[in-house]
Amino acid sequence: MNRTTASNGNDTLLRFCKALADESRLKLVGLLAKNEHNVQELAAMLGLKEPTVSHHLLVLKQLALVRMRADGNTHWYRLDQDALHRIARTVFNPENLARLAASAEAEGWERKVLSNFVEGERLIEIPVSRRKRWAILKWLAADFDPAATYDEAQVNAILKRRHHDCAMLRRELIGYRMLAREKGMYRRLPESEWRAADT
Repeated sequence: MNRTTASNGNDTLLRFCKALADESRLKLVGLLAKNEHNVQELAAMLGLKEPTVSHHLLVLKQLALVRMRADGNTHWYRLDQDALHRIARTVFNPENLARLAASAEAEGWERKVLSNFVEGERLIEIPVSRRKRWAILKWLAADFDPAATYDEAQVNAILKRRHHDCAMLRRELIGYRMLAREKGMYRRLPESEWRAADT
């Protein structure tokens, strides 16, 4: 599975957990699992204002957990049980959870590398190990806006704020496809296109 797919799986998991971490939304899910309700009924049962209930319903609809049907001017909501089961199967399968754990471990390792090689905002030295260097390059790539383009002088100026050897860092960023150079202009590539740390 590629990095983009993994990232999407993690995003879905985080959105799902955030949506159901709110007590009012959990109560909404419980009410809508039993019966169909409109906003006015839900607001009265939960002791909330109607705009607040509408906001919570919108969050649940964005995850496709809630279905809505119109009856004249009244909107009726119910829990989509099939969607709930589908999301639970997709998000909480062992492969996704293992990938999430691996991602957390990798981020912890990257933080340790940064603490060893970065002091304040400056890179103390460029690591010899390819894996450690990749972590440093990832940190440097975050200084570049994915929506912007830069000429070489701008790239050098950004890198010099971190380390004096901007030429080497620029070459490494291009080599790992974190930056692309075309007709003298540079841009940051999406993480899904980066070369792996061990290549």
